[in-house]
Amino acid sequence: MLKKKAIILFIALALVLFCLSNALSDIYTFIDSKGIVHFTNVPTSSDYKLYIRERPGKQPHKAGTKKYDNIIIKAQKRYGVEFSLIKAVIKVESGFNPNAVSKRGAKGLMQIMPDNFKALFVKDPFNPSQNIMGGTLHLQRLLRRYKYKLPLALAAYNAGPDAVDRYRRVPPYKETQNYVRKVMKIYSRYKNS
Repeated sequence: MLKKKAIILFIALALVLFCLSNALSDIYTFIDSKGIVHFTNVPTSSDYKLYIRERPGKQPHKAGTKKYDNIIIKAQKRYGVEFSLIKAVIKVESGFNPNAVSKRGAKGLMQIMPDNFKALFVKDPFNPSQNIMGGTLHLQRLLRRYKYKLPLALAAYNAGPDAVDRYRRVPPYKETQNYVRKVMKIYSRYKNS
């Protein structure tokens, strides 16, 4: 009797794990009456509309880190920002996922906020070329603003220039401090490889 229950429990557990491993992570969105955009992978009402459908077996952002190298080289030449730095920012911002959308609404490979699209000449934030060019232009402007002090420019990329200007250093936000450390570490690794 005990052996039979153990077998049933094992089969049930295996079935649950199988279902979880094959679950898709479609993303749904809806805009409420106050204009606030909500995202979820588990819609709670029919107001939510499909935003991104994940296709099984097709993960474009898993294609490897070299996929966007030609665009990164063009951005480096146009804006004078190091290839390794651009690539490190992309790695930390989106993990090379051109369809990434943050909880705050930043979009694409370099996670550009919609408020910045026009100033960075980005019409389609999910277009890898436009996103990398726009993100690199933003990074170049921040590097110039902070006299090429890389930690400050990265902190401003993450938390915004107002926060860096207010504190006159990397702001005391755990997320921003971790972000600067991650980008610097990956930048160093790319630069030395």
